[in-house]
Amino acid sequence: MAVLVAIMIMVSIGTFNWSSLRQIGKIPRSETAVMVTTVAITVFSHNLAIGVLSGVALNALLFSRKIAQLVFVDSTINLQGEKRVYNVAGQIFFVSVNEFLNAFDFKEDVELVKINLTHAHLWDQSAIAALDKVVIDFRRNGVEVQVVGLNEASATLVDRLAVHDKSDSLEDLVRH
Repeated sequence: MAVLVAIMIMVSIGTFNWSSLRQIGKIPRSETAVMVTTVAITVFSHNLAIGVLSGVALNALLFSRKIAQLVFVDSTINLQGEKRVYNVAGQIFFVSVNEFLNAFDFKEDVELVKINLTHAHLWDQSAIAALDKVVIDFRRNGVEVQVVGLNEASATLVDRLAVHDKSDSLEDLVRH
């Protein structure tokens, strides 16, 4: 057993990328955090699998936070001030819902709002719930809303989960 431990230590030393320690200040903090967390948990738990799984989980969490910041919503209004078009781009999912919701002005006095989702993708139930909230809040203020440009996968989710586009959704609108 002692010989196997010695071999494992020598293999670890030989395969470790020692130049990565010199570059710690240059690489993004999220990557440094993943690397340090993986090593620390592996050392403290004496279990490589737990260390690697924690590193993968932390990396997935940090990646989703980074992607969530890539939601862009810009808007234009026509010359008469009666129609506003919101152009949405990015990935809408549970982490980016707040960015999405904060981009809309529900107090503005317009007759028609068009939400263009051509450059966006709705990933999960929370994205559909956010779209429902936007549409319902505009409708409560007497504004007609059109949702356009859904890709096939997003349209499938909207058909299955959304309440804003159902004919029998008046009761749902009251409860929503």
